[in-house]
Amino acid sequence: MKPLHILTTLLALAVSALAEDAKPLLHDHTLPLLAAPDFKGPLDSSFSIAKGKWTPEGGVLSVLDLPEQKHIPVLHHQVGLANATIEVEFLIEGPGTFLVGCDSTKHIGRVVVTATQLSIAEDTGKPSKTIAKLPVEAKPNEWHKLRVEWQGDQMAANLDGKELRAQHAYFATPKNRSWLAAGKSVKVRNLKISGEAKP
Repeated sequence: MKPLHILTTLLALAVSALAEDAKPLLHDHTLPLLAAPDFKGPLDSSFSIAKGKWTPEGGVLSVLDLPEQKHIPVLHHQVGLANATIEVEFLIEGPGTFLVGCDSTKHIGRVVVTATQLSIAEDTGKPSKTIAKLPVEAKPNEWHKLRVEWQGDQMAANLDGKELRAQHAYFATPKNRSWLAAGKSVKVRNLKISGEAKP
């Protein structure tokens, strides 16, 4: 096979992979982009640090647990979205978790990534209840791509090409904000939040 043909084939595969990553999980149209911080300077006023230390620098958001707070790091995006798509890349430094969720006056639902599992949980009570799960391999100290969507009574996630969906009546609760959360020490980049306030 000629080198040029090999290069063309590889480019086609890369474009195909990107298209697959961008495929909506629940939505039948592209949602308006609301936030895409470059992490080269301070976060804008739509973001609020609830717990932990979140430091943007050089295009990466470094997340650090503060043990005295006795709660994993949490970053709120203070915009309530009936329909949402959250795209993000993350790297967990050592053992830990990465979460994306949504709230009303209290938690509604969440997507949880561990080293071995992708799961979706509902938050009608404490602790949250896992209603869908999928074995994955999310190795520490490597970048992973996560896409989370919600619409009506559904939530869905795509982690590195593996998809998971869940349905629960509580997911349809009107939302006040979305959030990212992380265990111990995590890095975040290429965050995009898209959505609509009304169904």
